[in-house]
Amino acid sequence: MAAPRPLPRRFAVKSFGCQMNVYDGERMGELLAAQGMTPADEGEAADLIVLNTCHIRERAAEKVFSDIGRIVKSSAEAGAPRPMIAVAGCVAQAEGAEIVSRAKSVDVVVGPQAYHRLPALVAEAAAGGTGIDTDMPATSKFGALPARRRAGPSALLTVQEGCDKFCTYCVVPYTRGAEVSRPWGQILDEARALVDNGAREITLLGQNVNAWEGEDERGRVQGLDGLICALDRLPGLKRIRYTTSHPNDMRDGLIAAHAEVPSLMPFLHLPVQSGSDRILRAMNRSHDATGYLRLIERVRAARPDIAISGDFIVGFPGETEADFAATLDLVREVRHAQAFSFKYSPRPGTPAATLADQVPPAIMDERLQRLQALLNAQQHAFNEATRGRRTDVLIERAGKRPGQMLGKSPWLQSVHLMTDAAIGALVEVEIVSAGPNSVAAAELVPA
Repeated sequence: MAAPRPLPRRFAVKSFGCQMNVYDGERMGELLAAQGMTPADEGEAADLIVLNTCHIRERAAEKVFSDIGRIVKSSAEAGAPRPMIAVAGCVAQAEGAEIVSRAKSVDVVVGPQAYHRLPALVAEAAAGGTGIDTDMPATSKFGALPARRRAGPSALLTVQEGCDKFCTYCVVPYTRGAEVSRPWGQILDEARALVDNGAREITLLGQNVNAWEGEDERGRVQGLDGLICALDRLPGLKRIRYTTSHPNDMRDGLIAAHAEVPSLMPFLHLPVQSGSDRILRAMNRSHDATGYLRLIERVRAARPDIAISGDFIVGFPGETEADFAATLDLVREVRHAQAFSFKYSPRPGTPAATLADQVPPAIMDERLQRLQALLNAQQHAFNEATRGRRTDVLIERAGKRPGQMLGKSPWLQSVHLMTDAAIGALVEVEIVSAGPNSVAAAELVPA
């Protein structure tokens, strides 16, 4: 057992990966603040550093150990005591005690379903032990988290965790567990707290967010569309978004909500991963390309101006040039406003990692470049198509130029404009120019 040390007073949480990790990082910060600790300002030394990790990409664990080494080296070069180091998130869940055995400077290891115990684990480490918790308890961690006390104009709210789909390339079912929906009342209470603290827009999060299901205050079973309708009635909440969705859980009520709920923004992130039915079967995606395209048609019929976003994996084991061509064909038919694309990355413990016929890296690189060129052109075309539209922009932060502010359009575009409006304001604008990654707008002044 190590020698006892004082409890940390200043902390920093560094989150990597998805928006759910960002949410988890915020909640861990709130947990530590509730114990009397203070967040360290940018560039300021902290005596507790929490690395909130992501395990989706290749060599994720090695990157964590590299970050740990940099922290230790930086403190040694500064002649300062080494900060307490906590590894949280999906790498912590996947690697567990192995992290401590490889990096003796790690004091706490906590998985994504146990981070409500972070203050207790920090206390264990301060007493001279090593705090490790990678359990996936049946009881929800959310009831142990403090009330929300801070919010920006746009806030994240986790409503669902885990995944039951078991795509053959994905570690999420193993690091986040089975699909679990948070209770209706708990979600509404957190949403009210976010709005009371300044949020004008809330993004509902889940590994398969559209699989959310629960009972409302009258005991009626509701899907995500019912929850969205209830949130739409909250005074002060102007915008609702949700991510990430699975095509198999895109039900009729949710599609209809895009036409019927005023605050539900015209944006849908609906990953497809490949346009080849053969590859989709190998991925265990449980849908085919034609079904996905028909689903997009139904969504666009409900909300013609909706912006479609997606995820794509290039170079899945066994992918041929014909399979890749089918992906390009699907992309051309969908016409994306945004998309994320990655080379296949074998994750230890997943079925795809042991498949034969792994695609050579050079071929993956070349295919990814072609796919991204097409997706980037579509994003630019979507932005150009919004030129001349009048819409509202939610102001999120100041820009680099005097008088410039940055915000988001309903279609999740980054918008630059000159305005005196404060952060959190909804400003009516006309989009006047478009680039590949953002648009510029002029504020419309009432006559």
